[in-house]
Amino acid sequence: MSVISFINSIEDKTGKTMSMVAIATNMAIENNRKILLISTADEEQKLKSCYFEDSPVKKMKLGIFGENRLSVDAESGIEGITKMARSNKLTPEMITNYTKVVFKDRLEIILGVKRKEDLVDEIQETYLNLINIASMYYDEIFVDLDNNLKEDVKNRIIEKSDLVIVHTSQNYSSIKKLKEYKEKSELLKSPKSLILIGRYDKFSKYNVKNITRYLEEKNQVLTVPYNTLFFEAVDEAGVPDLLLNFRKLSDNEDRNYIFIQEVKRATENIIYRLQELKMRR
Repeated sequence: MSVISFINSIEDKTGKTMSMVAIATNMAIENNRKILLISTADEEQKLKSCYFEDSPVKKMKLGIFGENRLSVDAESGIEGITKMARSNKLTPEMITNYTKVVFKDRLEIILGVKRKEDLVDEIQETYLNLINIASMYYDEIFVDLDNNLKEDVKNRIIEKSDLVIVHTSQNYSSIKKLKEYKEKSELLKSPKSLILIGRYDKFSKYNVKNITRYLEEKNQVLTVPYNTLFFEAVDEAGVPDLLLNFRKLSDNEDRNYIFIQEVKRATENIIYRLQELKMRR
């Protein structure tokens, strides 16, 4: 079991959630792992539109991993989980009753929930309980840490995490701030963190080699390139089908091929770092 948290290095639009979606979905397709995605956002839409249609009628579609649930009902799983946690009835096997299935036995989602002031504290504390219990059932747990989380809750989830993917934008201001942050951050100095550039453009002068050198990273930083088809798919419940189709690409000059190869590189680096960290324990 591994907990992988995705955070922003600064309060900036880095494509963090979309990077997590691309990597987790690719991992579910390419690796025989049972994966749970958790959104901590104050809205469902961030993850829902990537995988599920808005129709209240549950439509089923056959995929390579069996039946895929491609639409979603209105109730948020985290609210049901909060109620179960409140009564101390939450067990690892029960969590899947509150998830939305993307790939059967491979990839499940717990969506964010519309902010309810009377439940904010209780729901935020539930994320910690959920991660602890889900760790007994899933191989990998991906957590999208949203800025709405209380600082102490966010820090406790980071502490619980086996790996933290730190996102930055591809511009000088953001990269400079990240370097300054790295100099005083124990997290960024530790092997527990990996740096990733979201919405990456290989034609920028701030390319991956230059950024890696500037940040004095031993290993090349990770990227998830901007890809038109992918960013259209995240609004059309099309991510699973798109990444399955991208597996067939072989032209290394094709922009879609470059995108999926970088997603695969990020996935492989995450798996390798997790294995490396386990060997050190």
